[in-house]
Amino acid sequence: MDYNASSSGQLFLATIPDADTAARIRRLAGMLKRAHKFDGKLIEAERLHVSLFFLGGLPAPIVRMACEAAAEVPVQPFDVLFDRSVSFRGRPGSRPFVLIGDDGLDRLRSFRRTLGAAMARKGLKLLAKNDFVPHLTLSHAERKVEEYPIEPICWTVNELVLIHSMHGHVHLARWPLRV
Repeated sequence: MDYNASSSGQLFLATIPDADTAARIRRLAGMLKRAHKFDGKLIEAERLHVSLFFLGGLPAPIVRMACEAAAEVPVQPFDVLFDRSVSFRGRPGSRPFVLIGDDGLDRLRSFRRTLGAAMARKGLKLLAKNDFVPHLTLSHAERKVEEYPIEPICWTVNELVLIHSMHGHVHLARWPLRV
């Protein structure tokens, strides 16, 4: 596995929706884009993800230790549910437009804490910070919109993925969730 991919582009641990759910999210994003009259480009279905830990710019041995921690986390597959859209703060003209949720993301928060604890045991305490707002980015919009309810989007998280993002997403490693 090439852990040196962090030298260019972005490298992160994430969960991803299955292909059918990604297509449904993309359709929803298109409807929301029209409803809010956004001009920005939508994230392509195959690039939709929920980032858990950013690893970009870290030396290969640190990325390797984070991946070892990912391989050791015993977690059963779990469901996530997003039920609202909202804009996050961002630079002017490029505000992340995202899906968020409350109780439907508790298991995802718990999974990230468990993964963070595994990374801390590997000596990566700084990487395993606790600040985390689970979200799925749909686009980067030119202006901010307030929170808006959506028909819930739900899927079962079955794996953790190491993603290298540059001119697309390359999945460098996958760890199936299991007990």
